[in-house]
Amino acid sequence: MEAPGLVVHGDAAPFATALRSLINNPRYSDVRFVVGQEQQEVFAHRCLLACRCNFFQRLLSVEPGPGAPGPVVLSTVPTEAFLAVLEFLYTNSVKLHHHSVLEVLTAAVEYGLEELRELCLEFVVKVLDVELVCEALQVAVTFGLGPLQEHCMTFIEAHSQEVLGTRGFLELSAAALLPLLRSDKLCVDEAELITAVWSWARVGAAVLEQPVAAVAAPVVQELRLALLAPAELSALEERNLQEPLIPVEQIVEAWKCHALRRGHAVHSASCRCRRGTRPREHHRFLDLPFK
Repeated sequence: MEAPGLVVHGDAAPFATALRSLINNPRYSDVRFVVGQEQQEVFAHRCLLACRCNFFQRLLSVEPGPGAPGPVVLSTVPTEAFLAVLEFLYTNSVKLHHHSVLEVLTAAVEYGLEELRELCLEFVVKVLDVELVCEALQVAVTFGLGPLQEHCMTFIEAHSQEVLGTRGFLELSAAALLPLLRSDKLCVDEAELITAVWSWARVGAAVLEQPVAAVAAPVVQELRLALLAPAELSALEERNLQEPLIPVEQIVEAWKCHALRRGHAVHSASCRCRRGTRPREHHRFLDLPFK
């Protein structure tokens, strides 16, 4: 019986360099993509994409007919992110950037590229900062990426005031904002958090062309009005008359806590101090301080 053969490996670097030279190279390409809102033309090789990714295998399974085939339109993925995906498929490596990694991550999830997804997740955790974290949280919530959501929550809890002032915070969906408002570990006072949510709802109202109160409805119950001092609650009530955000019943419940001088008069979570809650005289009557 013939002895089994031995697999030997050549130098991987020139092999990767040669394959990298084929990325978006019209020479020898047999498929064209029109990518992103800018409708950028990108060239690729059908057999390589199909053998590396099931998404492209299904997408490109129809053999092109005679004549020049038309382009495959992928309008939702930005060009830079798509080229990063091609780089990974061609070379099994990818150069990631702070400004575009979440778009690459989104493409990796949508195309079922688990290895690329994990590489992006590792990179995001390393470069997470105040400007990136809300967008990362939104991606995590949208695609059910639990570990990334936990990293984002921990970061926001430690840098709450800075994060609330970012554009990314104003662009969060209600589903992504909810876990933040439910956290006891936010390092921000409730009065500042209420102001930030008001700004968030106002931006959402302008984008969605809906009333501020309608935009805020899915999240506003998580605001802890009972933590405000009576003077602050009166000012909030007056502002709410001018620009409705909070249901009247929720404000009444907060007043009930003050009147009865005990926290269990209202829903327990609405009386629980956060890590950044500034002490107020009436807090000694609340039953659920932050631990």
